[in-house]
Amino acid sequence: MPTRLSRRLVLGVSLASLLSSPLAFAQAKPWPTAKPITWMVGFVPGGSVDALTRAFAQSISAQIGQTIVIENKPGASGALALQAAARAGNDGYTLITIPGPVVHATRQPGVDKEFRAIGLLSQGPIVMIGGAANAPADLSALIAAMKKTPDRWTFASSGTGTGQHLAGELFNSMAGTQMTHIPYRGGGQAVSDIMGGQVSLGMLGATPVLPHIQSGALKAYAVTTPYRIPSLPDVPTMEEAGLKGYDATQYFVMAAPAGIDPAIVDKLNASIAIAARSPEVTQALSAGGQVFQPLSPADTQRFVQKSLDKFQDVARRANIRFN
Repeated sequence: MPTRLSRRLVLGVSLASLLSSPLAFAQAKPWPTAKPITWMVGFVPGGSVDALTRAFAQSISAQIGQTIVIENKPGASGALALQAAARAGNDGYTLITIPGPVVHATRQPGVDKEFRAIGLLSQGPIVMIGGAANAPADLSALIAAMKKTPDRWTFASSGTGTGQHLAGELFNSMAGTQMTHIPYRGGGQAVSDIMGGQVSLGMLGATPVLPHIQSGALKAYAVTTPYRIPSLPDVPTMEEAGLKGYDATQYFVMAAPAGIDPAIVDKLNASIAIAARSPEVTQALSAGGQVFQPLSPADTQRFVQKSLDKFQDVARRANIRFN
C-alpha cells in the first residue's frame, strides 16, 4: 500500500523551491532589536534536530546579543512547523531548522510562502537499530532473517517523508527487503517501542539512540553515511556491511521565510560558522556523529538540490504519495 500524508503535503517542496531567491527589502531595518527570535523545530524535544538546534541557538544568541526561543511544533513529519514558520514575518525574527534529505511543506490557502536557505548546520548519519534481545549478529544476518519472514519486519522513523523514512526505503530497495514503515513524531518514543519489541527496527538519528546502544539495550547494525562515526567506532557503514553505494546522509539546514533581508541572511550565515566552533555545538555534533561544513546560502541550496534529486526518485520507487 502506498504511504500517504495528509492533504496538500508536497514532497520536496521544500528545500528545492523552498530555497528560492529572497526579495530584498526596500530599506534595511536594524536587526536584531529587543524582540526575541523564534527558532522552530518540527519535532519533539530530545531528538537529533532538537539537540543540534538548541546548541546552535545558545551560541548564536550570545553572538548577536539577543534571546532565541526554541519552539517545538511536532506533527505531520515536520510540516506543521513549516506551515507556522511560513505564516510568520520575514523580518528575521523567525527561523526554522529543516531536516533532509527529503522534506515537505503544506501549501494551504494563505500559506503559499517559500523559505530562504541561510546555511547548513550539519550533516551526519542515521543509525539502523534493533532490539538487542535475540538480535541477528550483523547486517548480513539481519537481511537474511528479513527475507525469510518478510511480512514481520517494521521500521520506525521520525515521520513519513523524512530523511529517516527515505533511508529505510533506500535500504529496502538495495537489500531486497520489505520492511513496513511506522512513522513517529520524534526519536524518543520510537526508541522505547523498539526496545519494547513493538517495532522491529529503527532508522533514527544518533543522538537519541547512542546511550541505549552503549548500554546494550539496542543493537546497531550500520550507519547510513559513507564513513564511521567516532561515537560508534565499531558500527560499520552500510557499504562496509555489504550494501555497495548506499549513502543516506542526514543534514540540517537553517532557513527563514522568503523575503528576509539579505544582510540578515549573511549575518546569520557567518554566525553559524562561529557557533560550529563553540563547545556546546562541538559536543552536540560529536554526540550525533555530525560534521560541520561551512556553506554559503547559495552553496547550501545546491547541496540540497543534489540530495533532493536522488531521494525524490527513492520516494517514487517506494510509492510514497504526497497529496
